[in-house]
Amino acid sequence: MEKLNILWQSTALPHFTLGQIIMMAVGLGLLYLAIVRKFEPLLLVPIGFGALLTNIPLAGFSEAGGVLHYVYEVGIATGVFPLLIFMGVGAMTDFGALIANPRMLLLGAAAQFGIFATLFGAIALNAVPGFEFTMQDAAAIAIIGGADGPTAIFLASRLAPDLLGAIAVAAYSYMALVPIIQPPIMKALTNEKERAIKMAQLRPVSKREKILFPLAVLLLTILFLPTATPLVGMFCFGNLMKECGVVDRLSNTAQNELINVVTIFLGLAVGSKLSADKFLTVETLGILGLGAVAFGIGTAAGVLMAKLMSKLSGGSINPLVGAAGVSAVPMAARVVNKVGLEANPHNFLLMHAMGPNVAGVLGSAVAAGILLSLVG
Repeated sequence: MEKLNILWQSTALPHFTLGQIIMMAVGLGLLYLAIVRKFEPLLLVPIGFGALLTNIPLAGFSEAGGVLHYVYEVGIATGVFPLLIFMGVGAMTDFGALIANPRMLLLGAAAQFGIFATLFGAIALNAVPGFEFTMQDAAAIAIIGGADGPTAIFLASRLAPDLLGAIAVAAYSYMALVPIIQPPIMKALTNEKERAIKMAQLRPVSKREKILFPLAVLLLTILFLPTATPLVGMFCFGNLMKECGVVDRLSNTAQNELINVVTIFLGLAVGSKLSADKFLTVETLGILGLGAVAFGIGTAAGVLMAKLMSKLSGGSINPLVGAAGVSAVPMAARVVNKVGLEANPHNFLLMHAMGPNVAGVLGSAVAAGILLSLVG
């Protein structure tokens, strides 16, 4: 009997706590969203599985000596993984639509309004018993409104590492829910006539312009906001490799093998922070709620700015493209195109929406740099 008891105690089963069971259910929920609903599967699959691994008693995956502990320390705590992801995203990005219509930069900037509105919302939550967010915590939470997972992870790792799991899950969850969250906001702020507006075809963009653009963006960032250069610099480097045409092997590696490997380990590392003791807190509920508000405000601000630009330009801009100002690339642009086609079957807005979409990537990186310089 004693041997059976020793054997029983050596298994994980008698050591499970209710919190660990709940968090494993959360991990399974993320896997369901990724596999069945196909919401951001490239990230939710490793994050969900990482949540399962880190909540297994006695396994020690996330403790010193465990593989997830070292993956987190090497890739997330140092900020390396988000920067490598940004390089890969840059190598996959075409700035042609933005260069052809530089006014779309305003829409990418407007969509970042949700970030700064949520910063004050997080501070205001301190008036509610149970919430104690510092300025660093509030800044890390606010970046969720940019709908940019790597930027959210990068900023949280610098300002609020204890909140990283909740912030990362919120950021990627809302990115995945773009097709559900954005259309009602877009339709509420526009009428049928506005959604049916056809935009003029974009002018061709030369190779020289595409090569000079990332260099110009980097130079401006260095001059005016050096705290944003880690993210913007890696993004521009990846884009330059793609556009210069002389390092195709490096560009292809950044777009495929490298970003895939980093995504696997980044997801597992984020999932390792979904342990019961860190995630099951009242602050987590606040973060999830504030993230939804931030994303909604960002979408609404982009649409309203696009409506203003449309009126000033005599109706040449479809207000829907403003919703693509959040940096969920290219999903937000696809949603804009889908809603536009519902209003007008001949209205193809995808390329027009890619302008504010890539501007939103730059905008969220710049917003992160501003927050770092203010509260870092």
